[in-house]
Amino acid sequence: MACTSLVKLQASSSSWIGQKSFNQRPGSSCRLPTRRVSVIRAGSYTDELVKTAKSIASPGRGILAIDESNATCGKRLASIGLDNTEPNRQAYRQLLLTTPGLGEYISGAILFEETLYQSTTDGKKFVDCLRDENIVPGIKVDKGLVPLPGSNNESWCQGLDGLASRSTEYYKQGARFAKWRTVVSIPCGPSALAVKEAAWGLARYAAISQDNGLVPIVEPEILLDGDHPIERTLEVAEQVWAEVFYYLAENNVTFEGILLKPSMVTPGAEHKEKASPDTIAKYTLTMLQRRVPPAVPGIMFLSGGQSEVEATLNLNAMNQTPNPWHVSFSYARALQNSVLKAWQGLPENVEAAQKALLVRAKANSLAQLGRYSAEGENEEAKKGMFVKGYTY
Repeated sequence: MACTSLVKLQASSSSWIGQKSFNQRPGSSCRLPTRRVSVIRAGSYTDELVKTAKSIASPGRGILAIDESNATCGKRLASIGLDNTEPNRQAYRQLLLTTPGLGEYISGAILFEETLYQSTTDGKKFVDCLRDENIVPGIKVDKGLVPLPGSNNESWCQGLDGLASRSTEYYKQGARFAKWRTVVSIPCGPSALAVKEAAWGLARYAAISQDNGLVPIVEPEILLDGDHPIERTLEVAEQVWAEVFYYLAENNVTFEGILLKPSMVTPGAEHKEKASPDTIAKYTLTMLQRRVPPAVPGIMFLSGGQSEVEATLNLNAMNQTPNPWHVSFSYARALQNSVLKAWQGLPENVEAAQKALLVRAKANSLAQLGRYSAEGENEEAKKGMFVKGYTY
């Protein structure tokens, strides 16, 4: 009689229990081979990683993402008529990172490498400005997207080479978490190759980050491009996150020491029908409940090309009932758009721009607590920001 197929179960985020047949009869001649279970010892940073992740995933707070590359930051500066120079980038990031009271609503800030090593014009390190507000400094560690050979015109994310040594230096500089963004395109399939490459790359990055003291933010962004319905987005999101967590477990990543940065489950940007916040919340939470273990401390959503108000309303809708994880935000443009317009590159507008940042940060803080109302929001905050191929 043939043996019943083996069943592999995940015991925790960092080990597997042994395999056995649940239906094997006593005395059966079909014997299972003895399997030695490997024991994965916790890394030297495990306790710190868990503490850092919990600190970032604290009630009423989320992440400010200002990790744009110099080229992308230049586009933002160009929108208000400023040249893309290091002094201008420094001035803008100084405005953001020295906002008084920001730590009440922001628990972490993702920085670009240039910013991690910069100081204010008065000589104070930006990482120290963040620490003074009880904000954890983070760092973007991926090296960007490149074409994926053999795929359906898709991309993969590079940056694993040298990541361990770079992470060690980032930790010394004060960073305590990391971010790696890869993307999946629904109009391109997505192909099985692209999904596997995204998941494996994220898992290797996460393991290397944890080994060097950095909490990894795991971000497989599902791009908004396309005219597909929300049901198709849900299907792809479930496929992607199933693959991601399989490889995270294969790489012995400690789930309690990671954060996720998923896209919200929405229809494609060109779909004829727009989804309400309640519908987006329903589909997004369904995906999370089916795919994300409760051991993960925080789900820090990207804004996905939505307007400032849309991103906040959708987050608020997801927090109307208790969740097993901290459901919060890691927004870039949905926190910065109003700030840039208020600043206009003028020193006399810094205070007004910082107040604009606090307004948006407070709105999303309330949304994390499920207490946000869009009443009184201005029309500028309601304008969409979708850019094809890039929704971050």
